[in-house]
Amino acid sequence: MMKEMDLYKLWKEKATEDPDLVKELIEIEDKPVEIKNRFYADLEFGTAGLRGVLGAGTYCMNIYTVRRATQGLADYINEKYDNACAAIGYDSRNKSYLFAKEAASVLAANNIKVYIFPELEPTPLLSFAVRHLKAKTGIVITASHNPAKYNGYKCYGEDGCQMTSEAAGAVYNKLESVDYFDGPKTIDFDEGLKTGMINWIGEDLLEEYYKNVMAQSINPDIIAKAGLRLVYSPLNGAGNKPVRTVLSRCGIKDIFVVKEQENPDGNFPTTPFPNPEKRQCFDLAIKLAETTKPDLLLATDPDSDRVGIAVNQGGEYILMTGNEVGALLCNYIFSQRTQLGTMPKDPIAVKTIVTTNIVDPICKEYGVELKLVLTGFKYIGEQILLLEQKGEENRYVFGFEESYGYLAGTYVRDKDAVVASMLIVEMASYYKSQGKTLYDVMQELYAKYGYYLNCVSEIVREGADGMAQLAAIMKKLRSETPSEIGGYKVTALADYDTSVYTDLETGTTKEIFLPKSNVLSYSLEGGNALIVRPSGTEPKIKIYCTAKGKDKADAQAIADKLMGWADKAL
Repeated sequence: MMKEMDLYKLWKEKATEDPDLVKELIEIEDKPVEIKNRFYADLEFGTAGLRGVLGAGTYCMNIYTVRRATQGLADYINEKYDNACAAIGYDSRNKSYLFAKEAASVLAANNIKVYIFPELEPTPLLSFAVRHLKAKTGIVITASHNPAKYNGYKCYGEDGCQMTSEAAGAVYNKLESVDYFDGPKTIDFDEGLKTGMINWIGEDLLEEYYKNVMAQSINPDIIAKAGLRLVYSPLNGAGNKPVRTVLSRCGIKDIFVVKEQENPDGNFPTTPFPNPEKRQCFDLAIKLAETTKPDLLLATDPDSDRVGIAVNQGGEYILMTGNEVGALLCNYIFSQRTQLGTMPKDPIAVKTIVTTNIVDPICKEYGVELKLVLTGFKYIGEQILLLEQKGEENRYVFGFEESYGYLAGTYVRDKDAVVASMLIVEMASYYKSQGKTLYDVMQELYAKYGYYLNCVSEIVREGADGMAQLAAIMKKLRSETPSEIGGYKVTALADYDTSVYTDLETGTTKEIFLPKSNVLSYSLEGGNALIVRPSGTEPKIKIYCTAKGKDKADAQAIADKLMGWADKAL
């Protein structure tokens, strides 16, 4: 505790620029546990950059941790490039704009020209800006769909993808030697604007982005003809303007916005978890639907890279999972592009290893090669980059992950709720013209390919002791491979940290040619599976279950057994 107390005293003396931090440091003076949780470690800088609770201390998001990370980034960029420039974006979270300005000031002080958005924008727009401006790096201040107490700092490479593990490691090595208070160089933000080292990003870039989004439409005339009615919520985030702009240009006339969740608000007053995966996020949309009677409910998360939907099925609003929406989009895009003759030669789709396997037979039917990547959309973006380097980026047709992230097109290298919203609405319009809902079509897919039920559970442990507990759970799993899970024989184990796949029935092993990651994947008899992985951005372990049954009841019974085992064993 000595180290934490020394750091606390230092911060109390020097962290005087933000009144919120000054107040907080005074309030925790006689609270050793609170002090420990803020100072027991530095926020880890990884491929997702930084993410943590807003507050004072080395383990929190504040102007000092942001400046320090940015100085490390600047040192890395200046060592690698001459005359580099950077793009910066931010969402609606508390202190996002402040942190964006602080990052801009540090980069500018290090002779890196900065282009920053004048208002909050979706995360995918930052990815687009990096490529469009030929920037060497990009930063977006966001904690995605985390609760209001969090914020984060995501870095991008010049390819528009999230920073690679190699690059993140190099930045981390640089920032380790940077003192929180005396290390970062910085200039006044307004002075940077005057000298031209800091520049506002103009409307022309936004229009170019819209042009690229609209180009992904497959049946561009169907939306205006179908007369789809829509309720939309940006969940007090960055999606409000861009999503509504694109839908309007596509021909949506009847769109009703949830007023309580329309405007930016980092406190997210109507929902503690601004995540479209959570049903609670749709409560107000469903209430609005009672009077507006829409065909579809749509909600984007605070940085507008994820989108969730609920379908009007005979007056009941049924939430579709990320896996289901991804499968529907794959089926719609593949079938329509095949029918219209716009499918490229040797098409490729990409999904993460924890994403539904119903995509496999869909891809097989339409002759689409399916690539599997680790969890994290940066790995999907990386596959686009590999194709681009061979001059074959047009082969990429669609990519998605179970956590409500989708991308059609190669104009950005991150999941994009703006283009996904457009395609979901187009798809719903297409099937409405045939007298079907998206729920109807999903049931048709289940009847055709088998019922794939995907469930996710979490183990959350916050604070210093919690992180140690999570590490202990993963260590135990690696040392004791179960022979069965929920009554189903374990047939194979893939350990992505050791890069070894073991066939437990034959004892044979083979190498996994994916980046190392702290993930354990258990293949079970009957096409079932369980995957365990710590979150890269939150203090939790996530458990993903795949249950394949004859119908929903059969799959649910299997899933209950698998998740019951996980709850007990972990």
